[in-house]
Amino acid sequence: MIVLRPAHARGHADHGWLDSRHTFSFADYFDPAHMGFGALRVINEDRVAPGAGFGAHGHRDMEIFSYVVEGALAHKDSMGNGAVVRPGDVQIMSAGTGVRHSEFNGSEAEPVHFLQIWITPDRAGLPPRYAEAHFSEADKRNTLRLILSKDGRDGSLVIHQDASVFASVLEPGASLAHALAPGRRAWAQVIKGAVEINGAAAKAGDGLAVLEEPQLSIKAQERSEFLLFDLH
Repeated sequence: MIVLRPAHARGHADHGWLDSRHTFSFADYFDPAHMGFGALRVINEDRVAPGAGFGAHGHRDMEIFSYVVEGALAHKDSMGNGAVVRPGDVQIMSAGTGVRHSEFNGSEAEPVHFLQIWITPDRAGLPPRYAEAHFSEADKRNTLRLILSKDGRDGSLVIHQDASVFASVLEPGASLAHALAPGRRAWAQVIKGAVEINGAAAKAGDGLAVLEEPQLSIKAQERSEFLLFDLH
């Protein structure tokens, strides 16, 4: 079974400096039918105006990662980390017992477009941590490039959950296959372009919930970029 979560049906918050689209319930947007998908709790597609951003604020017991699509995202946190994250970069922060961080547009001239994603950890009370890695477009072209995993295999960043997250950039007409083990589910979030998964079409901003499908056949209708979450 594959269920489409259309881009236009997402929650929307426009704060002037921030335009945010919420795939699942978040902040003032509440929809009991869309509270998450397994351990996947938040997918926010954020566009932040030049020079603006999220001031220092706290989190606990959540795995939070950012995937930058365009622009530069400046990160600082209470663990002493500071970085500017650009397209191809992925940053992961385990909030654990508590951490404060800020995320600002690193440019005074250009907006930043990124996905903020939260995944519930497999246990509470973990030590806070931060890590980042770069995955080039060539790394992701016409393949499923593992970017996050529980065991950090294949150069992926570690996440404290039985989840594997893949990024892909598909050329028009390119296709991929992905097997789902028994009892597992998947979520595909389209960032750019248009794809079909087992015949179900999705375009930029759409999500696809995949249940009880042992094999995924993914085909790009045009040049496309997407994330695929393989979840318990």
